[in-house]
Amino acid sequence: MRFNYFYLMEEVTYQGLTFEPYIRREEIAKQVYRLAQEIKRDYANEKPLFLCVLNGAFIFAADLFRACNLQDAEITFIRFKSYQGMESTGTVKEIMGLTEDITGRNVLIVEDIIDSGVTAAQLRKELAKHNPKSVKMVSLLFKPEALTVGSGPEYVGFEIPSKFILGYGLDLDGLARNLPDIYVLKEK
Repeated sequence: MRFNYFYLMEEVTYQGLTFEPYIRREEIAKQVYRLAQEIKRDYANEKPLFLCVLNGAFIFAADLFRACNLQDAEITFIRFKSYQGMESTGTVKEIMGLTEDITGRNVLIVEDIIDSGVTAAQLRKELAKHNPKSVKMVSLLFKPEALTVGSGPEYVGFEIPSKFILGYGLDLDGLARNLPDIYVLKEK
């Protein structure tokens, strides 16, 4: 059985909440390709380490890492948790930490979304303790009006308003990560 990627986006419902189409997979793919070209240009003669923040960024990180096609690039994973349902808890809990030596390395943090900036700022601070050559952040989605801490990512796929979204790795209590498109909570 083959999965049909060419369906019309329709509303979806999770936990009694309705979400409507927001960003189609074709638009996501275009932005992933654009970001990959920028990263390829900036790290052409380098050996960057892509640091994927699980769980939400895993789909984006895989697509981006392949699209960059940098021969000497590596990828690794860390895991933080800061959301409960649709709300940020205001605290960041490390679930799985960095195991690689990043001394003198160019590190590209790959995030699915940056909103308040709390997780991103904490991660940048922690990584700086390990003396990397550079630390930059690439995020598929960025909510500039929600940013309260630190600075935004150096590489951004889409700037979006402060609305709850899911799909393409983003979830609601672990659900909907598998949607190939991005959906936004429908306003009542």
